[in-house]
Amino acid sequence: MERPGGGVRRERDSLGEREVPAEAYYGIQTLRAVENFPVSGRPSHPLLVRSYVLIKKAAALAHAESGDLDPEKARAIAAAADEVLSGALADQFVVDAFQAGAGTSLHMNVNEVLANRALEILGRPRGDYEYVHPNDHVNLGQSTNDTFPTALHLAALHLLDRLLPAVEGLARRLEEKAEEFAAVIKAGRTHLQDAVPVTLGQEFAAYAAAVRRAARGLAACRPALEEMP
Repeated sequence: MERPGGGVRRERDSLGEREVPAEAYYGIQTLRAVENFPVSGRPSHPLLVRSYVLIKKAAALAHAESGDLDPEKARAIAAAADEVLSGALADQFVVDAFQAGAGTSLHMNVNEVLANRALEILGRPRGDYEYVHPNDHVNLGQSTNDTFPTALHLAALHLLDRLLPAVEGLARRLEEKAEEFAAVIKAGRTHLQDAVPVTLGQEFAAYAAAVRRAARGLAACRPALEEMP
């Protein structure tokens, strides 16, 4: 790792060398991904990033326990993960939400950010990958084909915890309107002709029933989401 003067550092990967902004916690592979996938300008969902970081923290601690990762480095990676989970460095996850490669670019974005913050925690400069490497240490023994679907499951579970109460609230409000409109008669319509009259209350009761049915379907997904892919 070389540091040219000023605001960049030089990093290497299998494709060659690039200058990375010195203040960035991400590294060369993230930089390449930003250039390769300028699709929407929207980063990945924060809960997907958070879920990925949770996986990295758990893996670092497990690897330290098994003797496959130096405990000091594992603690630094876990500490970096805790900082991100607390809301720090959110602006460092810059890969576009729409990306090719099965999520590898987001995966490496997470690996690089955690590696560089862990290096700082250990008193080392960002980019000193001989000491803490995004692949060899943060990503030790992990595949995007496993971690990305797992992160998606975790993110979906977190979102489901938010969604189901909101859906329940919507159903209750629709049921309240069904009672409020119980005496309001409206013409039924079918093929542009009048049909059997119904009340507006019956219509809103049907909406509520449909929403509750959808909520049951969502809740039924939980056991499958709780399995690691």
